[in-house]
Amino acid sequence: MEKLALYWAYPFVRYALVVGVLIALCSSLLGVTLVLRRFSFIGDGLSHVAFGAMSVSAVLGLTDHMPLTLGVTVACAILLLRTSRDTKIQGDAAIAMLSVGALAMGYLLMNLFSTSSNLSGDVCSTLFGSTSILTLTKAEVYLCAGLSVVVVAVFLLCYNKIFAVTFDEDFARAAGTRADAYQLLLAVIIAVVIVLAMNLVGSLLISALVIFPALSAMRVFQSFRAVTVCSAVLSVSCAVLGILTAILAGTPVGSTIVAVDILAFALFSAAGRVMGGGRG
Repeated sequence: MEKLALYWAYPFVRYALVVGVLIALCSSLLGVTLVLRRFSFIGDGLSHVAFGAMSVSAVLGLTDHMPLTLGVTVACAILLLRTSRDTKIQGDAAIAMLSVGALAMGYLLMNLFSTSSNLSGDVCSTLFGSTSILTLTKAEVYLCAGLSVVVVAVFLLCYNKIFAVTFDEDFARAAGTRADAYQLLLAVIIAVVIVLAMNLVGSLLISALVIFPALSAMRVFQSFRAVTVCSAVLSVSCAVLGILTAILAGTPVGSTIVAVDILAFALFSAAGRVMGGGRG
């Protein structure tokens, strides 16, 4: 506790915790919807797209990677959600193609045009998060806070519509719900969360932040609302515990958070079997 109190005096620790909590909350809210719609892997695909966009930004010498990365990721999120029903390429195949292609092209561009003296370190930091979450500026914290508030507000305001589209899109459309508009809204929110989460766990580990809390909650609870609330609380708790553990133990932040999420999933799975209310 004394060591934690000492570290709490440093702004970078407070910034990391604030951003970690906000990103974990947003990821968990969207994770339930993505898991139920069998689009869990979209987070991984979009994270690789974001990596490719960041590589292009670095090659172009842009000081702020956010606008280009966010724009490209939003466009690809919309494309991926539409391919699930409008093209001959199935959703999972489209995600795999885009994921591998963006990752390969991003790394190729960084090798060909990068002027960094530590290319391997830069790539590793982007893919696995490394210490980027501990080097946040106050402006980045404010930006993350603003975008996170927008994501949570949109989710809460559109909760009923998102619920309807998640469980039965055809019925929701027949009942007068503008399903396509909410599909577009979900795509934009997903892209925003993915770009924000890259600073926390890196592009290769984002899927864990989206999937594990939702699956853990589903081991114990059955209703959409209960699963969503439990997923949010669990995700925030795991993020805080993971960040504090990483700071105290000197381990990579992203990997530590994912390890805590895995442990929580194991505990919730055991609790679900004991209670007899889980899904296996």
